[in-house]
Amino acid sequence: MSILKNHSKLEKSATLLLITSLAVVTVGGIVEIAPLFYLQNTIEKVEGMRPYTPLELAGRDIYVREGCYACHSQMIRPFRDEVERYGHYSLAAESMYDHSFQWGSKRTGPDLARVGQRYSNEWHVQHLIEPRSVVPESVMPSYAFLKDKPLDVRLASINLTANRRVGVPYTEEMVANAAADMKAQANPDADSKALEARYPKVKVGNYDGNKEALTEMDALVAYLQMLGTLVDFSTYDETAGYR
Repeated sequence: MSILKNHSKLEKSATLLLITSLAVVTVGGIVEIAPLFYLQNTIEKVEGMRPYTPLELAGRDIYVREGCYACHSQMIRPFRDEVERYGHYSLAAESMYDHSFQWGSKRTGPDLARVGQRYSNEWHVQHLIEPRSVVPESVMPSYAFLKDKPLDVRLASINLTANRRVGVPYTEEMVANAAADMKAQANPDADSKALEARYPKVKVGNYDGNKEALTEMDALVAYLQMLGTLVDFSTYDETAGYR
């Protein structure tokens, strides 16, 4: 009863209620925020994650430039219906090198967090050229122009340097070889050993079907084919991390 009586006094005094509320919010804020100052990273380390290759990074920039994020999210929520449709729910570490992340909140089209390697390069190219030829109910516009637009390899090292400045762990070697790595990933006949050493699990291929030119279509398909392929979930324990 004494607690209720004191509480009524608090409610009757606007000044006292304000001061008490501020005190509670301050204490709660300190408890929540203070521990973060002593952590170097709040993202769980996940085996297999690496920075984007120069070609994948260029593809990601095209993906953002064309507004693909407006209709496709890249975050699978931990709900049964989403996991059964798209695959394992997304981990924070999978977006650790994204500036900015592509989580999204609207799905006119399906989530793309695990789209990598689900379809062939030819399927992606055809889907981007004429979406309704492979998905009749699609409302996606055509991006056929990407196949005819050359990719500017001169921007490769600049792009890596910019991402390095915001925390992506690109090395000097990666920056110096950015243009060469970009060309090598889109040419299955090239020597890709150095590329594979710098970027484990990289997929090399003639993405747009044209060996004679490196195009924006190559870059975008390379990016899509990488999504969700770096983490081996067969070795991942949801309660304890990797087994």
